Amino acid sequence: MTVVVRYSRPAVVLHWLLALLIFVAFPLGVYMHELPLSPDKLKLYSYHKWIGITILLLASLRVVWRLTHTPPPLTIDMPRWQRRASQMVHGLLYLLLLAIPLSGWLMSSAKGFQTVWFGVLPLPDLIGKDKALGEALAEVHEVLNFTMLALVVLHVGAALKHHFIERQPFLQRMGWGGRDRT
Repeated sequence: MTVVVRYSRPAVVLHWLLALLIFVAFPLGVYMHELPLSPDKLKLYSYHKWIGITILLLASLRVVWRLTHTPPPLTIDMPRWQRRASQMVHGLLYLLLLAIPLSGWLMSSAKGFQTVWFGVLPLPDLIGKDKALGEALAEVHEVLNFTMLALVVLHVGAALKHHFIERQPFLQRMGWGGRDRT
């Protein structure tokens, strides 16, 4: 019987919470972007910002947790290039989990729209109002989001490949299936 070394419970909870929020925020952002200006569009932008700030906070916690807790080791039979690719993709995902919400917050600040978390906590503008900068930051925010989409597809694809094709317990490492914890 293979002993599965799992991520810690806080790491698993943060992973899946962040995944859920990303899977809501990304399509919401794509959808609302093309809507004509209306009260509904403004409401969706508020929801998108709430999710973004929540992602920023949870990702910050996840990064601190990751820096202070060693993840379970990858299987020893994994080729070195796959180990390196895994480290690089994970590092980029962590970076984007912080950079995307920050770019959105900066964009809102530059466009003159204050971010109010959950409609009750006004957050300070990070920069002054600047229309040209706001448009540039909108492009940055979009590029970062589509980069995240590509990396998430790669991340999920690799996990599924290792789990279903190579029969390695990759999904159990992140708390999926089975209850035996080590």
